[in-house]
Amino acid sequence: MQTATTDGWLAAVEARNLLPEGTLAAYVVGSTARGWDNARSDFDIYVVLDADELPTTPNSIPLPLDPPFIRSEVFFEAGKRWEVTYWLDSQIDQILSKVSWEAYEAGTIAENTLVKKEEQSLARLVNCLPLRGQEWLDQARKKLAETAFRSFTVVRSLVLADDAVEDALGQMDAGDLYSATMSARIAFGYSIDALLDGEGEYGSHQPKWRPNRFKAAAPSAISFEDYWKIETMQDFDPADPRPWITRVLTICQDIAMRVETS
Repeated sequence: MQTATTDGWLAAVEARNLLPEGTLAAYVVGSTARGWDNARSDFDIYVVLDADELPTTPNSIPLPLDPPFIRSEVFFEAGKRWEVTYWLDSQIDQILSKVSWEAYEAGTIAENTLVKKEEQSLARLVNCLPLRGQEWLDQARKKLAETAFRSFTVVRSLVLADDAVEDALGQMDAGDLYSATMSARIAFGYSIDALLDGEGEYGSHQPKWRPNRFKAAAPSAISFEDYWKIETMQDFDPADPRPWITRVLTICQDIAMRVETS
């Protein structure tokens, strides 16, 4: 549900002088860009600059980059909260370099490669709504496709899934079926994230969008109906949880065998 048009978004930010000189691209990100928004959703816009410094704004977000932060401006219009976040073009390049094939093949630990905001910035390149700078976006997407970003995200999700599977097996052996149930649920979530990452549907840091990402990716390894049945524990029997736990862990291991990591 989009309640603004491309011209409307541009007009709102331009009226507040929020597109400074050196703007290479401006694009809507998040749920609104995907058509997943609702009446309570915020509008989030990224602005990429060809500049040496970020503009001075009220909000700074620390990141392991040079400069070591990004900045944002928040305003309200028509009952909506708008946030414009500024990135330097050089910062995007720095993030891309962290997920190069050289870094991947050198054995960089996938879980520690990017902080959440960095990973989100790359993931959002794939499914944003351009307002300005289509040429820059096309080039950025091309650069992203040439990195090992997909492999990093898949491996990270698979490692976390495997850890949770091992937890569940140990807890089940010890008779701790409450914890084993929770670990199986966690393992399944990470396994589905790995599957979706492999399809280029990134965003595992936000589980609330997993069903939407699943529908967008439509993976062949498991149907949406079967996925949703497990996600919502429809056939879980609290009086006898072992069969459910065992079946879920088997599905996790099957997904791990199917997902390509490179």
